[in-house]
Amino acid sequence: MIIKNFKFNNTDEATVVLGPQDIYLRELEKDFSVNISVIHSSADNSISLNIKGKERNVDKTISRLSYVLKKYYSAEITDDDEENKTDDEDDKEDTALYRSEFGTAVTPKTPNQELYIKAIEENDIVISIGPAGTGKTFLATVMALRMLKNKKIRKIVITRPIVEVGERLGFLPGDIDDKVNPYLRPVYDNFYNLLGPEKFQIYKEEDIIETLPLAYMRGRTLENSFIILDEAQNTTTSQMKMFLTRMGINSKIVITGDITQIDLESKENSGLITSLKILKDIKEIKIIKLSNSDIVRHPLVSKIVNAYERWEKK
Repeated sequence: MIIKNFKFNNTDEATVVLGPQDIYLRELEKDFSVNISVIHSSADNSISLNIKGKERNVDKTISRLSYVLKKYYSAEITDDDEENKTDDEDDKEDTALYRSEFGTAVTPKTPNQELYIKAIEENDIVISIGPAGTGKTFLATVMALRMLKNKKIRKIVITRPIVEVGERLGFLPGDIDDKVNPYLRPVYDNFYNLLGPEKFQIYKEEDIIETLPLAYMRGRTLENSFIILDEAQNTTTSQMKMFLTRMGINSKIVITGDITQIDLESKENSGLITSLKILKDIKEIKIIKLSNSDIVRHPLVSKIVNAYERWEKK
């Protein structure tokens, strides 16, 4: 076991490498099987890292740190790096919105999804409506993680109204997390696919990602955040107003829902439907409508949605 020191030239470099609450540091330790200590020197106000582990692993860690800073300063990638990349990898990096922890490149699959992504990039509030399987929540989650990675936000918040779907589940045992877990599980699945369970759990523990029922949003102001309201068709008008007014400085809101799957006792009370009427003339709020042609799940899902639409029109 050896220890090597890596010194930063300034605090900006340290921020880039360490990440919010030192989250990137933990990832480095896990990736290279090393222990890293942050050293603050009051003598010259400098920051450095002591990296402990097998020499080969320590050297790999230092190489990664140097590469991250090289990219930060927009320096050219070395010839060795280029030789280790295939043409396919270059193409994916040029076009991918985000690359999951498992190396999967995420890109919009349809023209409407491309419009959706553009709307999120250009507007602080986006409302996306469409049938199941059109990528409404998934793409919003991807964009949130992309902005987090690029340090444009500090926190991701995803919330849902807690409404049972056609059946009474009764009393659920456990603490609040146990009680709401079944309702938020679809949100967790997105993060598991993009981050993996372990990294998602770290982000939750560090409060970088927060998932909570809509009722717990009252009274909060969220700044420097990407806030997603999922299943918005099951909000009431008062809940929707409450949610929209949680928005703080340098934050972005994406609201997603399917107005054909409203689980409220009175569908006319849907806060999503009402908001489309109330907010339609505010030019800074973009409304995106996805259709059956944007469904990217199993091919049968599109046929099922179409079949139900025909049946409902009879």
